[in-house]
Amino acid sequence: MGAMVLRRIGIGLVLIWVVSVLIFAITQILPGDAAQIRLGQQSTPESLAALRKELGLDKPMLFQYTSWVGRLMTGDLGISTAGGATIGSLIDGRIWNTLFMTGIVALISVPLSVFLGLLAAMLPGSRLDRAVTSTTLGLIAVPDFFIAILLILFLGVWLRWVPAVSYLSGTEDFWNKMRVLTLPIVTLVVVVSAQMVRMTRAGVLNVMGSPYIEMAILKGVPRKRIILRHALLNAIGPVVNVIALNLAYLVSGVVVVETIFSYPGLAKLMVDGVQTRDIPLVQACAMIFCSTYVVLILIADIASIVSNPRLRNPK
Repeated sequence: MGAMVLRRIGIGLVLIWVVSVLIFAITQILPGDAAQIRLGQQSTPESLAALRKELGLDKPMLFQYTSWVGRLMTGDLGISTAGGATIGSLIDGRIWNTLFMTGIVALISVPLSVFLGLLAAMLPGSRLDRAVTSTTLGLIAVPDFFIAILLILFLGVWLRWVPAVSYLSGTEDFWNKMRVLTLPIVTLVVVVSAQMVRMTRAGVLNVMGSPYIEMAILKGVPRKRIILRHALLNAIGPVVNVIALNLAYLVSGVVVVETIFSYPGLAKLMVDGVQTRDIPLVQACAMIFCSTYVVLILIADIASIVSNPRLRNPK
């Protein structure tokens, strides 16, 4: 098992390196550059050339990439080419905002999804099962921005229960912060829970067709005990993978939600960096997102290996 885990870690490191190459290549094809943005329309060819040389934009792409990766490996995220501040200082407050919101969403959505998925699996074909299945299928088909707009319209504009804009000044206490973040939290809980509910239900029901489960049913073991003691443990692999995918989405896929609610998170910072052609900032944010995604999937893969003996002994 140790060799399999080390192999997975090696694959994860290779994936992060491939992602870094793709991120660097994609950000280089963005129209314009930071020198043009900083100097504006009154710039001259001489001033543009001088600033590009100062920012290192005149160097060959391979040199820029190796220099960037070398700084990343030492923890140096670089300097913002749009404002001159260190990228670490720009990211510091934003990443904690994103982690706070995603942590609250995870604490709500993961237990709720597993509970609803198990409840639907315990009563297959019942009205509850059909209601859960139909609702989650409908929510999966609805884009997150549409859910966000509906929540703003009903809860923020018509009923005025919560603020329509989730702006934080940094002086709010926990409960005021939760009130401000109600709409983005509800939006993300709805978006990520639907897929986790369906996967939990499908994984448990798939295991329920196994021979050892049929033997337990013939022996008269209660269905609730079969699901909780036997089926759930064997279905934990795909369920953990879906949970990891959705948690990765919470960190890296909240661009639309943070933009709609004007939430000062890491995704909103990356959008601002794209608008100002702040390439080092965009690269740093993208690497954080992609590395988080790879690490969470790696954790899910290792959890599947640990929880399933058949994966540890494929022969």
